[in-house]
Amino acid sequence: MPARMQPSARQVRLGVELRKLREAAGLSSGDAAGLLGVARAQMSQMEAGNVGISGERVRRLASHYVCPDTELIDALVEMVTDRARGWWEDYRGVLPLSFLDLAELEHHSTFIQVIGTAHVPGLLQTEDYARAVFAYWRPELPESELEPRVEHRMHRKVVLGRDGAPSYSAVLHESVLRTRVADRRVARAQLDSILEESEHPNVTVRVVPFDVDGFAGASSALVYAGGRVPALDTVQRDTPYGSAFLDAAAQLQSMRTLFRKVESASLEPARSRDFIHYLAKEL
Repeated sequence: MPARMQPSARQVRLGVELRKLREAAGLSSGDAAGLLGVARAQMSQMEAGNVGISGERVRRLASHYVCPDTELIDALVEMVTDRARGWWEDYRGVLPLSFLDLAELEHHSTFIQVIGTAHVPGLLQTEDYARAVFAYWRPELPESELEPRVEHRMHRKVVLGRDGAPSYSAVLHESVLRTRVADRRVARAQLDSILEESEHPNVTVRVVPFDVDGFAGASSALVYAGGRVPALDTVQRDTPYGSAFLDAAAQLQSMRTLFRKVESASLEPARSRDFIHYLAKEL
C-alpha cells in the first residue's frame, strides 16, 4: 500500500494500538514484520499509521501476540475495514487536520462527555456564536478561511441527531453562559439553543454556578469520546499550540476522574435548565 501523506488521528491511533499489543507480547518490530512477511520498515510504517493494514493481518498479528481481548481486536478490525468517506473529508486541504480529526472522532464515538469553561462547546454552538468565536482570532481570518470553519462546526452537529446517536453530556460553567462573544441577541439565541438541545433524549446539560464551593476547574475544558471499547477512548483538549488528542491509559483515567469531579460540582439537569432560563430572561 502507498504511504499516506497525512494520516488521520484515527489511522495513527490504530497503529499505536498495534504497537502496544506487540510490545506487550515482548516482540520487536522486526519480529512482527517476519510474521507478516514484510520488511521491518513497512511494519514500522503500519504502526505509525502511514501505511494501511488489512483486517486479516490485524487478526494474524493479534493471534501471534496472544491477545485475549477479542472485543478490542474486533474494534481494531472495524477501524481498518470502515472505509466509508466521511463528510469531513470535503474539508481536507481547506481546514487544519485537527478539525477533520475531531469530526471523525465524534462520528465514531459511543458517548461524548464535554466540559466547557471558556466557550460553549462546539456541538452546542449556534452559527452566529461560532462565527463570533472564529472572527476573534488574530491574525484575523479572511472570509475564505472563516466561513469554512463555521460551516464545518455546524455540520458536526449532525452526530447528535442521527440514528444511533451517541449520548452527549455537557457540563458548562456559568461564566461560559454569561460571556457575550457577540451581542445580546446572539447570547439569548445561544442560551435558547442550549435549552432546545437539552430536550433531546441523548443530550444532558449541567451548569456549574459561580456560587458553588470547591470548584477550581477553570482549566478543565475537554472532550471525552468513548470508543467501541474503553481502551479506545480518546480525549481532545485545546492547547495554546492547537488541538491535542490523548489516549494513554493513565491520561484517560485522569480525564475520567476530572469529568466526574467537575460534574459533581454541577446542578442537576432540571435545575440547570431552570438556571439557563433565568440567565436568558436577564438578557
